[in-house]
Amino acid sequence: MPGPTFLRGDTVTLRPIETDDAEFLAETINHPEVWPTLGAYEPLNNQQEREWIESLGDSDDVHLLMCVDGEPVGTVGLNEMMDVWGIAELGYYVHPDEQGNGYATDATRRMVRYAFEDRRLEKIYANVYPDNDASQALLEAVGFQREGVFRDHAFVRGERIDVYRYGLLAKEFEADGE
Repeated sequence: MPGPTFLRGDTVTLRPIETDDAEFLAETINHPEVWPTLGAYEPLNNQQEREWIESLGDSDDVHLLMCVDGEPVGTVGLNEMMDVWGIAELGYYVHPDEQGNGYATDATRRMVRYAFEDRRLEKIYANVYPDNDASQALLEAVGFQREGVFRDHAFVRGERIDVYRYGLLAKEFEADGE
């Protein structure tokens, strides 16, 4: 299943997502511990994931598969890239069986470096639910700062919840030695 490596982190390799990855993506995105953290609310089957994969070339977004020893563990991506403003939204998820190993932190660092050094972006932002302590810690470890709160912004599991906005500027990332 491994495809060509696009970026290398310390512990993960990041490669383009291929049609053969649809089963892993569907398994992970449908996992009860994953989909509620992503703002997802409908189940996705393998065919829907294949169709999403086939659509990846239709935008400037960058989506990569996180792999360890050639096996997929999650995804990381830059969404809603706006070249005019020089910004993009960071997104990631890791299969629950692989969480807690630092893979998402490594992938995020590498993807942010790519965004700033190779895509000339000036800012990366991410949205996080208040109860997702692991994601908040990940972003802060990479240098992101909480910039604000979107009050009652999301509807998750029967209730309105806030969404925290995190941001990282290119000049801050460089100053951090990354």
